Amino acid sequence: MTELSGGPGLPQERRVVTAIPGPKSQELWARKQATVAAGVGAVLPVFVKRAGGGVLEDVDGNSLIDFGSGIAVTSVGNSAEAVVRRATAQLADFTHTCAMVTPYEPYIEVCEQLAELTPGDHAKKSALFNSGAEAVENAVKIARAYTKRQAVVVFDHGYHGRTNLTMALTAKNMPYKHGFGPFAPEVYRVPLAYPYRWLTGPENCAQEAAEQAISQITKQVGAENVAAIIIEPVLGEGGFIEPAKGFLPAIADFAKENGIVFVADEIQSGFCRTGQWFACEDEGIVPDLITTAKGIAGGLPLAAVTGRAEIMDAAHAGGLGGTYGGNPVACAAALGSLETMREQDLNAKALRIGEVMKARLTAIAEKYDVIGEVRGRGAMIAIELVKSGSKDPNPEATGALAKACHQEGLLVLTTGTYGNVLRFLPPLVIGEDLLNEGLDILEAAFAKI
Repeated sequence: MTELSGGPGLPQERRVVTAIPGPKSQELWARKQATVAAGVGAVLPVFVKRAGGGVLEDVDGNSLIDFGSGIAVTSVGNSAEAVVRRATAQLADFTHTCAMVTPYEPYIEVCEQLAELTPGDHAKKSALFNSGAEAVENAVKIARAYTKRQAVVVFDHGYHGRTNLTMALTAKNMPYKHGFGPFAPEVYRVPLAYPYRWLTGPENCAQEAAEQAISQITKQVGAENVAAIIIEPVLGEGGFIEPAKGFLPAIADFAKENGIVFVADEIQSGFCRTGQWFACEDEGIVPDLITTAKGIAGGLPLAAVTGRAEIMDAAHAGGLGGTYGGNPVACAAALGSLETMREQDLNAKALRIGEVMKARLTAIAEKYDVIGEVRGRGAMIAIELVKSGSKDPNPEATGALAKACHQEGLLVLTTGTYGNVLRFLPPLVIGEDLLNEGLDILEAAFAKI
């Protein structure tokens, strides 16, 4: 009998044949604990053998519905045909030369596509890296080189990475920052327009938050000292928060008026995830720099900073790069990922996923007052869980729900500054039957807790 491979040909069905995690996964977990650093955790300790479409198959033969996409990475599905085809061809040609030593065409092709796809019709250039944190860190370097300033402004609930500088930019302490300081200096945090938790109500959120943020920047930092303002157009680890409409344009206008580089961190929200190529397009924001990673290469490590050519060219020759940045196999995978997004119109599919999920989740919220809010766009959807009759965060219910879903073969992720948000990031190629089955499991979990 021929063994099944992964990718889109994998049977698109949920199948639970053992306890989750099963015995083989438990054996591997014991091996992991013996040899892998304890700081490298796992949301669900099942070990994946194959994956594709909307499912993950583990070593025990269980097939789980995937509402995580490797944290928004496998948007085109695991082992997507075009990704495998292009990456395999590149593997056969060469695996590495280092783009800073002897360059190669796939690097240029990725940068050309980024110039075409990112917002704005101005001249653009890109630099490629390995991870989202690297992209953000290099965006700061570029902004400082361009403005000759040092200060960087970020926002409450923001997440930007795990390196020393990006930990400083990140708001949440545990698990990202705790015990790892001291952090990089010249980083300033200001209020975010978080409609659900704005004290005077969501109708006042955009204007008041923008006024507070701009006032703090002006009085506590000095606009003339700020190199960059960095924000996620839809916040990821902070809880899938959509800033109140009008907030982002106000901050972007302030940046423009004061010669500050406006950086959109689209690492989690980019590449069709919200139903647009980039989430900042929703309010017509044209960032000076945009950072991308995650969904760009179908699971291979690749990241980018793309922006106005005159800003991108501010760093001196040799000032940007890295041994593996823009690896040729990762670039080939990115070209396959972008091909898939275009050919399958994954923006439209993301919008349909959002339509289905929001309708179902809103109906569930009407039955269970533990759901404080349903929010998000496209296939970047979340529910914030609270204690009954209040807006007090309820991380206990969040954890219990996630565990109940996992036991039934549905992978879901938690998030949020308060640990009280369930986030849903299904692959954009997931079938609607699997999507609804996953939502059925979630609804049944609410009845149990």
